[in-house]
Amino acid sequence: MTQLADYYRDRSAEYDAIYAKPERQDDLATLHAMLPPLVADRRVLEIAAGTGYWTRTLSRSASVITATDINAETLDVAREREFGPAQVALQVADAYALDEVPGQFDTAFIGFFWSHVPRAGLPRFLTGLHARLGPGARVIVLDNRYVPGSSTPISRTGPDGDTLQLRTLNDGRGYEIVKNFPARGQFTAGIAAVARDVEWTQLPYFWLATCTLR
Repeated sequence: MTQLADYYRDRSAEYDAIYAKPERQDDLATLHAMLPPLVADRRVLEIAAGTGYWTRTLSRSASVITATDINAETLDVAREREFGPAQVALQVADAYALDEVPGQFDTAFIGFFWSHVPRAGLPRFLTGLHARLGPGARVIVLDNRYVPGSSTPISRTGPDGDTLQLRTLNDGRGYEIVKNFPARGQFTAGIAAVARDVEWTQLPYFWLATCTLR
């Protein structure tokens, strides 16, 4: 996870380039339309918000958003964005230490972080998420599907079943990071201990899941 944080810190200036891929534009337009109704008038804790790309979309309808990320550098990029009418706060925070984030929330948004959680670390992450929000809170998870020719190739599979990718920055620095691509059944089984009523939307390049904490 340290290498993951280092990678996204060093990638902060080129972070949003991934959203410019031509083949993904239809999916992105669909997601930008789907998300605001899911967070309308809600108090949202956003986990691993990065540069605030999705925070901006959520801010169109949410009442309050605390967008957290482990890297100050990515949040500095987010500070340059114009957000919607929601009350938006940006805070450095560890996704595994959500108890340190102040505020009251009824919704969690996890955008493109689920895939970076090692399988062995998922119970710890979910336990912390459940403890922070409590029963009845809505959880929204958005992440990538693996699509050959569009996704970065998988470099290897680790001993716990995690798939890894080699990522290269514009300056040539390389990182190997965990990037898992769960199917619906795997996601549902993974979150079952803390959540119920999973609803799943599958697009060509992305998936979106919603559920309710037990």
